[in-house]
Amino acid sequence: VLSLRNFSRTDEAAFKAVDIHEGLDSTLLILQYRLKARPDRPAITVHPDYGDLPPVSCYPSQLNQVFMNLLANAIDALEAVLSKESGPPAQITIRTRCVGTDQVAITIADNGPGIPDRIKHRLFEPFFTTKPIGKGTGMGLSISYQIITEQHHGTLTCDATPGQGTAFTIHLPIQQGAQTHPLAAVQ
Repeated sequence: VLSLRNFSRTDEAAFKAVDIHEGLDSTLLILQYRLKARPDRPAITVHPDYGDLPPVSCYPSQLNQVFMNLLANAIDALEAVLSKESGPPAQITIRTRCVGTDQVAITIADNGPGIPDRIKHRLFEPFFTTKPIGKGTGMGLSISYQIITEQHHGTLTCDATPGQGTAFTIHLPIQQGAQTHPLAAVQ
């Protein structure tokens, strides 16, 4: 219950400084059922490689939604491969680090099938999806991109190699200036 509360952060709609790792861990706990082994596939392992991060100014519930979208997509990609063939163990790596003195980077990487070059440029378009009909709306990456770039003044990039995996990296400023976040004038 505490992890669900930490994830949703319904009581925290405003900008505030939070522990990014707490949001990642709460998201992983919610997704734990999707990571476990099933009769049709082995477990997906998660390797957290957390750096020493200061509290980061953000909208916690929105940032947790981005983590959920990126992790769920990684799991989906790995499940597609796991159900068809036996190969290297499926894994997701979550790496956090400081970049200079004013930014943090969060990378969520999988060793799944990767993304073909011909569609990489479309990943953040609304309604674009590579999933079969009924398996997604195609809005997760588009919404995630908007949350990171428009609400948090950061960047969301994708590095993918077909057959080797995909890594999404979020760069966020540690502190948001009063003039930079959209609700500053309203508050």
